[in-house]
Amino acid sequence: MSERQGPILVMGVSGAGKSTVARGLADRLGGVYVDADDLHPEENVATMARGEPLTDALRWGWLDLVAKAMAETEPFAVVACSALKRAYRDRLRAHLGPFPIIYLDGDRALLRERMSRREGHYMPVSLLDSQLQTLEPPGPDEDAIAVSVAPSPVEIIATALTQLSSRLQGGPDGSGQADHTPRRTT
Repeated sequence: MSERQGPILVMGVSGAGKSTVARGLADRLGGVYVDADDLHPEENVATMARGEPLTDALRWGWLDLVAKAMAETEPFAVVACSALKRAYRDRLRAHLGPFPIIYLDGDRALLRERMSRREGHYMPVSLLDSQLQTLEPPGPDEDAIAVSVAPSPVEIIATALTQLSSRLQGGPDGSGQADHTPRRTT
């Protein structure tokens, strides 16, 4: 990895394993784990705890706080953040410029099962369908690495590290250009 590593975003719907993967990547890369859920204002947490999805109006200020944390965390942040819509990721990029994205991709049944096992989380399983409907997977220009959440967390982190290293070291073809085409890895 480069000495001047910038922030990394680990995104996906609830239950995808964002926190586990972001924490693992931060540990392996020497970064600092940041959970965007911890930055939600009380109003947002209360809204989700009632089983209501957040509106865009409720998200904008939160995303600005996430961008601030991404920019100010030293040596660099590895952020777990849903970032479900392109507009949300664009909001982060407006503050930060480009950054790599690890997109955790899984099927509804697996995500639902994982969410039902969590204890003490304010996000109810009932909001999974809303998140899946809202989800806009990263486009080809977003420097995203799509990783299946079906394997174990150790395997997911290893896959993400391999793909991320390839991107940050000049691209898989040796051209010195990072490959910005999102691809699913298993």
